[in-house]
Amino acid sequence: MKRRQLKTFLGVVLFISGTGILYFVLSPIIIYNLSSARLNGYLSPIPENATDLDYTKPQNWFPAAQGSFSESKVTHYTLSIPKLKIEGATVAIGGEDLADSLIQYPGTALPGKIGNAVIFGHSILPQFYDPEDYMAIFSTLPTLKIGDEIQVRYDGINYAYKVQDMFEVRPEDIQVLDQNDDDSYVTLITCTPPGHPFKPRRLVVRAKIVPPNEAISQANIRN
Repeated sequence: MKRRQLKTFLGVVLFISGTGILYFVLSPIIIYNLSSARLNGYLSPIPENATDLDYTKPQNWFPAAQGSFSESKVTHYTLSIPKLKIEGATVAIGGEDLADSLIQYPGTALPGKIGNAVIFGHSILPQFYDPEDYMAIFSTLPTLKIGDEIQVRYDGINYAYKVQDMFEVRPEDIQVLDQNDDDSYVTLITCTPPGHPFKPRRLVVRAKIVPPNEAISQANIRN
């Protein structure tokens, strides 16, 4: 009798544990899909051979793009997002390994210049978010909202940007790499939903530079 009760008890424990693990893994993906309705743009089917791609390599995020991921004369700069507790994250220009840094797509504008600096960052399940781990650094990027601040320090100069738009695209929609000729922009991109094994979509967060006088005024208010 006691042995039967023990088996029943162990069965219940294993069932509860298994259910808890499934909830832990799947709930962020489900919640993201339910909340992504606030984003502009459209969703995507899972790309062919998605499981065969190495998503630590940014060139696999938009396979149709033709940029060269070779080294640039300007090697790196830093990016901070106060809301996400990201401080001084390294951005490599034309780098190849998202496990080591954020990556700026080669050929896109440099920070502070007219155009669009496109930056890739990795994401995993948000429960494991760590602003100092480049494999997890953009896991909470979907929590940003219009008006949130992104800070860039390039070549000794600080630039402030404000989030202007957030939307999703398909992996083949490379128009997000296009350049703007009216002002300076920073575009942050990560795979969504965070933690999804097939990386079916790309979240795009586009921010516009804050004029220097406005940035100084905001800094004085914060201080």
